[in-house]
Amino acid sequence: MVNFWQKIRTSGLWLSIIAVVLSCVLIVEHGLVLGQDFTGGYVTEFQIVQDLSADNLQRELAPLVAGEFRLTHQGELQWQLFQPPQSDIAEPLAWQSQLPENLGLKILDSRYMGAQVGAELIEQGGLALLVSLLAVGLYLIVRFEWRLALSASLALLHDIVITVALFAVTGMEFDLTVLAALLAIIGYSLNDSIIIGDKVRELVRIRPQAAVSETINEALGSTLGRTTITSSTTLTTVAAIWWLGGASLQGFASALFVGIAVGTWSSIFVSATLPQWLGLSFANYQRNLSEQEQQQLAEP
Repeated sequence: MVNFWQKIRTSGLWLSIIAVVLSCVLIVEHGLVLGQDFTGGYVTEFQIVQDLSADNLQRELAPLVAGEFRLTHQGELQWQLFQPPQSDIAEPLAWQSQLPENLGLKILDSRYMGAQVGAELIEQGGLALLVSLLAVGLYLIVRFEWRLALSASLALLHDIVITVALFAVTGMEFDLTVLAALLAIIGYSLNDSIIIGDKVRELVRIRPQAAVSETINEALGSTLGRTTITSSTTLTTVAAIWWLGGASLQGFASALFVGIAVGTWSSIFVSATLPQWLGLSFANYQRNLSEQEQQQLAEP
């Protein structure tokens, strides 16, 4: 049975490594669709008289709106149209004077978000994410032996990369709410990794003769029930946010849902399995005494 669970954990770790490499490739290949918070551009909120899907409305407006634009459903019959900055278009809002009569389209609000604000948000948001990761890494180094600390840190990176890759593949907008979700994922995944890491450290210390693989299996077995219940209830709440929170929170909820699911996986197959690959053992927790200290202990 020990060998069986060891094979499961090893296979899960290899799957995680492959997923991270593939995610990096997808992020580089597809890139992120930055939301209006980051890029700046023209935002137009409008209302129509008939209920249309996003695809149908896109087809209706495509001949009128010059260049690239994105539609977001804001509520019953209300939509938001976003046009990123495009230097080759002299009058990006000219379409507002040619409104299609069949839609009964009524402009509710039209404004411009400056690109300079977006550049500042990118810098500050990236800095916040970097500081969070560094603070978490420092905390783990202080709390754990370096093998457990490094494994937990790599598990956090694993969760962030895979979640970002989701947005690169699907083309969903990456805005400030998604950035907030990434910071929340760091906290959630860290909590799970610390609980499992504490249990592994405790069992390694009190069972010096046991194989590390057996100790890790036992640690996971004792925490798996709590991890499953916590993740399930949290995912249910996030799903409710996605379902009832409206379009403005769908990016946040999607990122959080994927991040929590992937974070639960990484807590088991990355942060708990990788220390064994790095040579975690009972000897790592034994203090090497100097010759002077050994002489003092030998004195009557």
